[in-house]
Amino acid sequence: MAIRLLRINSALRKIADRNGYCMVSKQWRSTLGSPSLKEALINQPPTRVSVLDNGMRVASEDSGAATATVGLWIDAGSRYETDENNGVAHFMEHMAFKGTAKRSQTDLELEIENMGAHLNAYTSREQTVFYAKCLTQDVPKAVEILSDIIQNSKLGESEIERERGVILREMQEVETNLQEVVFDHLHATAYQGTSLGRTILGPTENIKTISKKDLLHYLKTNYGPPRFVLAGAGGVCHEQLTQLAEQHFGKMTGPVYDEIPPVNLPCRYTGSEIRVRDDSMPLAHIALAIEGAGWCEADNIPLMVANTLMGAWDRSQGGGSNNATNLARIAASGELCHSFQSFNTCYKDTGLWGVYFVCEPLQCEDMVWNIQQEWMRICTSLTEKEVRRAKNILKTNMLLQLDGTTAICEDVGRQMLCYNRRIPLHELEARIDSVTAKTVQEAGMKYIYDHCPVVAGVGPIENLTDYNVIRSQMYWLRY
Repeated sequence: MAIRLLRINSALRKIADRNGYCMVSKQWRSTLGSPSLKEALINQPPTRVSVLDNGMRVASEDSGAATATVGLWIDAGSRYETDENNGVAHFMEHMAFKGTAKRSQTDLELEIENMGAHLNAYTSREQTVFYAKCLTQDVPKAVEILSDIIQNSKLGESEIERERGVILREMQEVETNLQEVVFDHLHATAYQGTSLGRTILGPTENIKTISKKDLLHYLKTNYGPPRFVLAGAGGVCHEQLTQLAEQHFGKMTGPVYDEIPPVNLPCRYTGSEIRVRDDSMPLAHIALAIEGAGWCEADNIPLMVANTLMGAWDRSQGGGSNNATNLARIAASGELCHSFQSFNTCYKDTGLWGVYFVCEPLQCEDMVWNIQQEWMRICTSLTEKEVRRAKNILKTNMLLQLDGTTAICEDVGRQMLCYNRRIPLHELEARIDSVTAKTVQEAGMKYIYDHCPVVAGVGPIENLTDYNVIRSQMYWLRY
């Protein structure tokens, strides 16, 4: 009997396979396979946007998840400071969690812990962000807490003094992170004399003198609904989030100025270099870059593809001759460096596009030469095969970076501040697909070829190529 049943079952499976019907799942099998990337991206949850009467924007992506991330993205960072108050934006970020008129620091921490939530913040050169990760049902409480720490921070004198010491220790820790040090030097020389040349943490003398009056003045002139984006991702109902924004932020006004502030002039780029030689260090840390495109410029997409073409490599990951990018293959086979990574740092009206690498003291010159050879190749002789592979890598990396509610929320908030909308993923994919080898070469000729670079080096950099030689290698003379 069992054998007969097995034969009947086998016959039914054959019939089902022939007809394209799955007897177990009761669903038609698709003869086309799984959906394409384009179809999958089009079917992503939409980003919905609302604007309150006071100018505050609310943007969310509801994926129906059991958790959510909500945050306040503020169009204010170290770029909007002066020489006198440089560091106040980051100082204010620290003070936001030290108690409000309604909650002491202990009450705030206990409330977050009891919810099982996570509250965090960060400051960049153009943005300040406060966000909370929580369960979906706790979104109203998270928004209320965010509004409280933004509008009602106590800014007690004892807390200010305590955080002053914390920030000074943080500055000492940053000084041991040589990548951070090199990028601060890179900004200082690329945007010398402008606000983008300053560090986010500010100079030590400013941190030692920032007072409650300075913090209040910064809040009054930089925090206000027109500069706010309340972003949410995960299990977030847009109508509810808009109501919460109206309830907790609807009465806010500002920013308020005692006098009309000066017009923000573009941050001037200057091709130049800065070298901090220290032969006692074991390795040289060097960044080489040119001025890239701002967030809203059309050339940003080809430059992102070119950035992917340069790639990244670390000695610990191996790969050798099988690495995806030409520079990685050269670095691996010739042992030119310990690691390198390309970068494309964007701001509203400018950017830095280049390569950061770590190498032995006597490898600096060879590594710089090979980087510049790759730059010239991008400008003159790319193949469609290379560009196609780079586009696939770029799309994969971008989608992997949007894994989780916090990453999506960050993407929503940042894009709302940069573009005043969130670019749909299928549109972004189409823009990347439209890039060709010619497009990348044209961008290379516009931004790289015969342009003055910026160089920042720290460590045993005696072997680092002279700046005039580096500048002369930014073009090819062919006869």
